[in-house]
Amino acid sequence: MEGPTIIPSTELRQDTARVLRRLRASNEPVVITQRGRAAAVIMSAVAYKRSEHDRALLRLLARGEKAIAPGKGHRLDAVLAEANALVAEGER
Repeated sequence: MEGPTIIPSTELRQDTARVLRRLRASNEPVVITQRGRAAAVIMSAVAYKRSEHDRALLRLLARGEKAIAPGKGHRLDAVLAEANALVAEGER
């Protein structure tokens, strides 16, 4: 796996269109540096949406893990039965 693409802020300023094409083509974030240090990270809209979707899933998983730890939660067979009932009801 390659490391992230890193470009100086002057390159972004001088050739924004090319940087944006690179973002859209790769869907990988680009690190923007200023005075040799990372100043920002930019990504394509597609990559951003994917990242936000992944974060939402991780939050749900963390919430579920938190609920399971103290013994809260529901039995899988009960959840599946309720889901099946809801699906069957929706098909009517």
